[in-house]
Amino acid sequence: MTYRTIEAELAGGVATIWLNRPDLRNAMNDELLAELTQAIRGAIADPAARVIRLAGRGKAFCAGADLNWMKKGREMSPEESRKDSGVLAGVLRLLYESPKPTVARVHGPAFAGGMGLVTACDIAVASTEAKFCLSEAKLGLIPAMISPYVIRKMGESHARRYFLTAEVFNAAEAWRIGMVTELAQPDELDDKLDAIIGHLLQGGPTALGECKRLVRDMTGRAIDDALTDETAARIAASRATDEAQEGIAAFFGKRKPAWVQ
Repeated sequence: MTYRTIEAELAGGVATIWLNRPDLRNAMNDELLAELTQAIRGAIADPAARVIRLAGRGKAFCAGADLNWMKKGREMSPEESRKDSGVLAGVLRLLYESPKPTVARVHGPAFAGGMGLVTACDIAVASTEAKFCLSEAKLGLIPAMISPYVIRKMGESHARRYFLTAEVFNAAEAWRIGMVTELAQPDELDDKLDAIIGHLLQGGPTALGECKRLVRDMTGRAIDDALTDETAARIAASRATDEAQEGIAAFFGKRKPAWVQ
């Protein structure tokens, strides 16, 4: 598949999607979002892709929305604008609900919608030189579509501050508030990513997707009889699968399971 605003490649079970508008710091417009949607869906559907990695070409991960694209909203009807805006919401949900692990490789600026991409991924590894900003308020906008993902990662208290101040903060602060998973020196960023991805590739493909769903479904739930029964039912269903039986047999046979290359 040939794209104009992104690059997509598959190697060693990892589908890497590069945002590729480096002259505009990978700012998102309708074309990039449409291509990104197609690439993510393709990676989810491809059995050879076990992990999805999102990265940016050039000096930035993603500077947010292309303001020339945003200006067009004034020329649209409310229905057209809502549909246009919903494309980013769709991309974020695809990343968040993907049955395959999603990993963000973050360097340089990750601003506004770019922070949405980071927080919608399961794991984010950031260069110590990365910068973050929820800049919308200073443009008279609100971080609406990215808010569910950002708030889940950084929490309500930090979201109140950074939504309102729109201040730039560094990678150390992003790690402190839980927005990114790991930090790495710039020249060690890819090594750190490869190490984490290596662990992901050891997991059963179906189990990884079910682990993601388990976290989503259990978060915020009261620990009561209904929850206890549900978790018992889930592990009972899991251990009866062919994948689980292969994993257990591989353990006792002191060999790698079939899904590990």
